[in-house]
Amino acid sequence: MAIVSVCTTCSIGSAAETPESSAHPNVIVVMADDLGIGDVSPTNPDCKIKTPHLQQMADEGLTFLDAHTPSSVCTPTRYGLLTGRYNWRSRLARGVLSGTSEHLIPADRPTLGHLMQAAGYHTAMIGKWHLGWDWHKDGEQIDFTKPVKNGPDINGFDQYYGHCGSLDMPPYVWVDTGRVTAQPDREEGVTKKQDAYGWYRNGPISPDFKIDEVLPHLFDKSMTYVKERAADAKAGKPFFLYLPLPAPHTPIVPVPPYKDASGMNPYADFVMQVDAHMGQLFAAIKEAGLDDNTLVIFTSDNGCSPEANFRVLKEHGHNPSGRYRGHKADIYEGGHRVPFIARWPERIEGGRTTDALACLTDVYATLEAITGQEKQALGGEDGFSLLPVFKGAETSGRRTLISHSIGGFFAIREGSWKLCLSGGSGGWSAPNEGAAKKQGLPPMQLFDLDADPGERNNLVAQHPEKVQSLLRLLQVEVQCGRCTEGELLKNDRDVQFLPDGVKTAGDRR
Repeated sequence: MAIVSVCTTCSIGSAAETPESSAHPNVIVVMADDLGIGDVSPTNPDCKIKTPHLQQMADEGLTFLDAHTPSSVCTPTRYGLLTGRYNWRSRLARGVLSGTSEHLIPADRPTLGHLMQAAGYHTAMIGKWHLGWDWHKDGEQIDFTKPVKNGPDINGFDQYYGHCGSLDMPPYVWVDTGRVTAQPDREEGVTKKQDAYGWYRNGPISPDFKIDEVLPHLFDKSMTYVKERAADAKAGKPFFLYLPLPAPHTPIVPVPPYKDASGMNPYADFVMQVDAHMGQLFAAIKEAGLDDNTLVIFTSDNGCSPEANFRVLKEHGHNPSGRYRGHKADIYEGGHRVPFIARWPERIEGGRTTDALACLTDVYATLEAITGQEKQALGGEDGFSLLPVFKGAETSGRRTLISHSIGGFFAIREGSWKLCLSGGSGGWSAPNEGAAKKQGLPPMQLFDLDADPGERNNLVAQHPEKVQSLLRLLQVEVQCGRCTEGELLKNDRDVQFLPDGVKTAGDRR
């Protein structure tokens, strides 16, 4: 397929928007870890976990019912959120990083941090990074006395405080803008046999790193940051806080008064704790006198993990994926359709829901529009501004969505049609790809999400022309290096998306 120097065949984007007010809002982006779309009441009317503070946020803001992560697992979604670029365009083709991995986002790749710095914001990251940073290593051993390099500071954050990987990945130390806050003094870990919910891998741990206190500690740090930045914010120097939570991902360690509060299991308790801390954060924003002109976005990095114990939750009538199929790691909707709530009293009319198609890559273009910055060739190339939707429009202009699973499998969505380029889930739920092949299932799956939101009826055989159309569309958006109009860009690697047995975009096995 011939590709021209300017990509015009992809989804149509809107022109740069001018902010309505010269006073840019403070912005806080909170991303939960492994929280399913069914785990909070704003996106699941049948939710059995009590989430009153997130419900209040929704009542005072805008809830997206068709919002998606670019990937169904941690690291790649974080890449997509911060860069506004699909994760599979990077060198990470599948899977996630570890707590000792080197940095993934190069310093010259535009991020939300850079974007907001350019608009005059003070920027901070507090929480779970999981995008790699460069420990000083002597062979395989980390020298914790030496500075950490290529952390969030090279990606546009004036300051950061957090841990490198997931909370079940060592090393368990806090890094404050390049410096470890305390030297590890022992090795620690909990096996699944010891605690099916609260397990974490064995590794070095510092005396100031308390596993069950990590979540409240990060919220305390964030509320302190809001308080410290309040005066400057009121004087015209707003702040941008990226708050990626470690919960309700494993180790699932709710503390009193949330422990046993759900009457279901520790996972449900932990979700309730996340909700309660969000209530505390909103209270801190109001106490600082910043409520009206602070935009808070709450979302998740992917669907719920099986570590939540679906069987026990089902016994209580709760489904973390709501009415959708699959969960974390999968190409099915339960893997990447997530809660997305935006609250901004000065600009967003409260109590609304929208069916506008959205992806976390859209946050970049949205903040670009809110701060009145011109769109550049790099940065947000796979994102559409949600500002029109904030104002009441039915769509951002996004008409396609490319999803990606832990195994590196793709799906392309246009309207209600979704083509999964996998024989099974592409992840962990049944059938995985090995099982799908043994069962002789077709290498692709076509679903009409309007008629079949549970993705049970594969329509590949009935609609071959739709399959070919979606494959061609995927090919264009992969090869253009972007899904928006603009200059043709290169991916960081040779991106292969066709499943085994499909030789060209027009062929089926």
